[in-house]
Amino acid sequence: MEAFEKYLAGIDNPDHRARIEEILVWVANKFPNLEPQMKWNTPMFTDHGTFIIGIDTAKHHISVAPEETAMTKFGDDIEQAGYSSTKGLFRIRWNEPVNYELLEKIIKFNIEDKADYTNFWRK
Repeated sequence: MEAFEKYLAGIDNPDHRARIEEILVWVANKFPNLEPQMKWNTPMFTDHGTFIIGIDTAKHHISVAPEETAMTKFGDDIEQAGYSSTKGLFRIRWNEPVNYELLEKIIKFNIEDKADYTNFWRK
């Protein structure tokens, strides 16, 4: 989690800082093989040099970006969880619970789907 220390320290709202840190720590503990990195001012996790998931803060929510392929595959699950979304990310409002089961499914999918992938992003 050392990779995220400066980012977390820059979050003024202590509740928001604690919430995003909780999610980032959960991912790091659940998937210790993933590498935590900061790229484009966004906390993200990679596997063998390829992007798996990015998790970032916004004014009213936490943005979870698993790439469009995962968004398409899990679109119904994301909607059922009550999260709003775009093609590339879904939003967890600060007052909403985190659906860790869904987050785990998305991360596992990206790890498996990109196991032989050599680029950072899907093309």
